[in-house]
Amino acid sequence: MNEEEMRKRLEVLRIEHRDLDAAIDALTAAGASDQLQIARLKKRKLRLKDQISLIEDYLIPDIIA
Repeated sequence: MNEEEMRKRLEVLRIEHRDLDAAIDALTAAGASDQLQIARLKKRKLRLKDQISLIEDYLIPDIIA
């Protein structure tokens, strides 16, 4: 996967992460009693966050001063 593909993938992951955040907020605000579904969405959101972090770490190398 080249850098351009990684940047595109990163944008897709960020959008999906935001969408999940909105879905979780909507379910919580609506008083959804399906806590299992909310928990699954939160776990998926965390996995996306981990993938985002991995790609960001690769694209933005640490600079040791």
